[in-house]
Amino acid sequence: MPANLWSAADIGRGGTSGGIGEGTGGSKILCGPGVRQACAERGRHAAAGSDAAPPPAKGATITGASPPLLPVGAASATDATAKATVDAAPQIPSGLSVAPLLGPKDIPPSSAPDVVGAFRFLCSAGQLSYDDPIVYPRQPGKAHLHQFFGNLGADAHSTYESLRTTGESSCQNALNRSAYWMPAMLDGKGNVVRPDFVSIYYKRRPASDPVCKKEGKACVGIPRGLRFIFGWDQTRPAVAQPENAVHTGFKCVEGWEAVTPTAKDMTEPMKICKPGQHIYASLSSPQCWNGIDLDTADHRSHLAEPRDRGINGQPKCPASHPLIIPQFTMTVAYRIEEGDEPTRWELSSDQMLPAALRRPGASFHSDYFEAWEDDIRLRWEAACIDKMLNCSDGDLGDGQIMARGPHFPKPKVSPRLVPIPPVTDAGDGHGPHGPARE
Repeated sequence: MPANLWSAADIGRGGTSGGIGEGTGGSKILCGPGVRQACAERGRHAAAGSDAAPPPAKGATITGASPPLLPVGAASATDATAKATVDAAPQIPSGLSVAPLLGPKDIPPSSAPDVVGAFRFLCSAGQLSYDDPIVYPRQPGKAHLHQFFGNLGADAHSTYESLRTTGESSCQNALNRSAYWMPAMLDGKGNVVRPDFVSIYYKRRPASDPVCKKEGKACVGIPRGLRFIFGWDQTRPAVAQPENAVHTGFKCVEGWEAVTPTAKDMTEPMKICKPGQHIYASLSSPQCWNGIDLDTADHRSHLAEPRDRGINGQPKCPASHPLIIPQFTMTVAYRIEEGDEPTRWELSSDQMLPAALRRPGASFHSDYFEAWEDDIRLRWEAACIDKMLNCSDGDLGDGQIMARGPHFPKPKVSPRLVPIPPVTDAGDGHGPHGPARE
């Protein structure tokens, strides 16, 4: 695995908007303090199947890792936070044998001077489909064309139970059966451009950080079965949405050097991007949760961005969404080759935009359906996040690492260009999402 692909796991270190830049403590992102060691150790991971340094015994308590999920229908998140709580989504065994999917790993270094713990990994491009199990459950073919990552069995019929119990994963290995999807990239010539990889980077202050109680009620884990959409809102295609582009960025990159400033759409970067370079598209999720709902009718309002200003002038989670969950940044990398015309590229959902707002990449958004192996998620939350460690490549931060499975990204995706698939099951593919193809 070339060093440049490995380094992609560290894109966005410490920042809130993803992309290449500097961490919150001023540290350089790529192979900076605490990352050089991870880069150097890239080839030293043990093979899958090793069960040295076994995980905590089943049923063992991991202090601070379990999110205080609230009963559905609680009077308010603020009132109920301190009470005994229950998971709204049931605990569903995956049927996986966990030990063969892990290997030994040295404890990673601290994330300092950043103030967040970090957990990162790479995913390869999975299936392309016109499905969206959050917006259009059990309605195959009704959405615009999506590029999926993670659970390779995710489709319109996916539920939390099906994701937990079936499907291989393009994200490290099947211990993460979560599904992530976003609009497909189209090349303007009848093809989909498949990305070389997506880097996913979860981050949050440790639960013990006093700032957690200043910027919200508490810092907690990801609730089991959480699902939401973030970025551009497809229900308001004719409305400018600067608030939804706060954590969105596009940048042309050569090697690990940015050759364009970060932009809110692809218009300017694609005028400069040349063969041998990548266009990086980054998007970060909301981090304030209402503590009650795993989903809502609009698939958004149970989460919120920090917006209120506290005594110190820093953003705070709104009182309606007091719990701070790990935010994650997705950075997807599309390679440009000879014969491409980057200025013709656009996202499948861009076709929904009216002429006045239609700029390539302006409709960037993503969907997330959580389906982690429970014990694994609790472990990286307890170690990488709550001990403020700098975990990369699926390193759990506690002496073990997720082994690279058969779908881990290759240096270059192949095939990179595939014909736009025909619409099936839903007729013309021109539902509320607009035209599904060129």
